[in-house]
Amino acid sequence: MSSLRVRIGVLGIVLLAGALAPTAAQAAAAPSPTVEEQRLDQAVPQEILRRSGFDDVAPEFARALQSARSYTQARQVVKRQGAVLWRRAVDRAQGRGPAESKGREALPHKGGGGRQVGLSRDDDRPLYWARLGMTRQVRTWEPGFGVSEKQRGDLLDVLERTSRGQTDIRYPGKGIRRILVTGFDPFTLDRDIRISNPSGATALALDGTVIETDEGPARVETAVFPVRWDDFAAGTVERTLRPYLPKVDLFTTVSQGRVGRFDVERTNGAWRGGFPDNDNIGRTETVPVTDPASQPQWTTTTLPYAAITAADTGRFPVYDHTEVTEIPAGGTEPVVRADGPTAGSTARAGGGGNYLSNEIAYRATLLRDRLGLHDTLPGGHVHTPVLQFGAGNTTEVTDPEFVRNRVDIIDQVRAIVTVAANASFRR
Repeated sequence: MSSLRVRIGVLGIVLLAGALAPTAAQAAAAPSPTVEEQRLDQAVPQEILRRSGFDDVAPEFARALQSARSYTQARQVVKRQGAVLWRRAVDRAQGRGPAESKGREALPHKGGGGRQVGLSRDDDRPLYWARLGMTRQVRTWEPGFGVSEKQRGDLLDVLERTSRGQTDIRYPGKGIRRILVTGFDPFTLDRDIRISNPSGATALALDGTVIETDEGPARVETAVFPVRWDDFAAGTVERTLRPYLPKVDLFTTVSQGRVGRFDVERTNGAWRGGFPDNDNIGRTETVPVTDPASQPQWTTTTLPYAAITAADTGRFPVYDHTEVTEIPAGGTEPVVRADGPTAGSTARAGGGGNYLSNEIAYRATLLRDRLGLHDTLPGGHVHTPVLQFGAGNTTEVTDPEFVRNRVDIIDQVRAIVTVAANASFRR
């Protein structure tokens, strides 16, 4: 009788263990960090995180994630802390809360002499590197209860969207105009890992702010997008913008473009040129969209480019950029056209090139058109100047000229948006 009880007891333990053990799908090995996430281990990202005070983000997130006892709890942690990171970055950029950890002095907005310890508030890089610290935690996390590949992908998606401000777009009720502005992460980091993207910095500086126009106040809401081809193919732009384009009065996507100048891009092309993204992946193909049968080769801006280029918006010149690269109808070789595409041509580069700057402009304006808003909604793409370090700075993560350039670009984007609003709202 006692041996039977032992056998039954052992069987019960085995059955219980089987019931509690994760399935093969749930227990799938955690994937390795991406190429983008692996750059975190280099000295410059760690210095940027330390000097901004954002070095506490990933460790605190990891502790919260480890405390989760189910997928549902983990999803709540990811959603909450992703949103907290976005709000913390916006608050830092707009002068709320500390610019860095206690005891670290920040570099002044407009530059200054002497050796500084912190990073200026206008810096977009703490958000970028802190987010990667969080995504790497999710990607490599191995909880005791197991997560499936699909669940891990969902957690990463939630984290990306919340930490980029894509779920934080909030407009007040009637009586105030609505403007939507988007920016990008830093990119070409293998060329110089110190790189900052002024479009991302602009998004942080403008989010939730109000600009005064001739027709009254206008609320600006912003979001930031990754520099990754596959995210765009998965519809991140359309999913983010679709709920808001029918409700806003003006939108502009923004990215870093050419040295020493702003460009209002007149025409956007349906072509990916293959330049490597932040995961060192290239894509050379027609821009993949839903309903490709009705996909145009070109879309156009409806921003008031004449008014923008005529206005005094800042120290950088602003151009109405009309050049494209096309394969003419009946032709086989690409041709550069200074004055835009010809009838029946195939796109090889829009005004903004054939990288993700062009693609976000193409996708946003195509969405505008498919929603029937071409004639009523001003929208398009603005390229900022390339953000440059001061002369002779090849190693430091910041310098006075670098800060001055970024702040001036941010201020000029704000001025361009104001001019666009004034010209558009008077219609």
